[in-house]
Amino acid sequence: MMQAYWVDSPLGDIALRIEHEHLTGLFFVGQKYFPDMPFGPLRSDAPPPARLAQAQIEAYFAGRRQVFELPLQLQGTAFERAVWQQLATIPYGTVTSYGAIAKHLGLAVGYARAVGAAVGRNPLSIIIPCHRVLGASGQLTGYAGGVDRKQALLALEASAAGMRPEPTRQAHVGARG
Repeated sequence: MMQAYWVDSPLGDIALRIEHEHLTGLFFVGQKYFPDMPFGPLRSDAPPPARLAQAQIEAYFAGRRQVFELPLQLQGTAFERAVWQQLATIPYGTVTSYGAIAKHLGLAVGYARAVGAAVGRNPLSIIIPCHRVLGASGQLTGYAGGVDRKQALLALEASAAGMRPEPTRQAHVGARG
C-alpha cells in the first residue's frame, strides 16, 4: 500500500512516498518529475518510515545530520539504480561530476549524459544526494528541485561541515537500499 505525505523544509514542502514500510520517494513539491498522486500532511499515525524521514530531514536542515539511515527501496532501471547507488556514496560536503560517476561505473566519460539523465530521475532527493553532482568544469547544472535549491543544499552542507564544497576525484563504492 502506498502512502504519501508532505513535510516542511526551509526550501519548501517536501513530499514523502512510503510503500510497504520503505521510503520510495522524497521530492520537493512541484519539482520536475513530481509524481501525480495525492499527498497529505504528515499525521501522528503515519508509518514509522515517514516519521523517521521527517525527523532526519529536520536534523539535516539544522546541520546535525550528514548521513540518512532510512529503510529505502529504489525503483528504476538497473542502470538508474547503479547510478543512484553511486550517488549515495558521495560524502557530505563534497561534490563530483557526471563524468566521474560514469568512470566509476566502468563507463567512458562520454556516458556523462546518460548518467545525468539517471541522476535527474533520482526519486530520493537529498537522501540520495544528486545535488552533489556538478558539470565537468564545476558549474552548477540542472537539479529536478531547481538550481537555486541545489545551490542552497550545497551551501548548507559546506556551512555545517565548516568547509567549502570541493570536487572529489572519485565517488566511493557502496550501496544503500
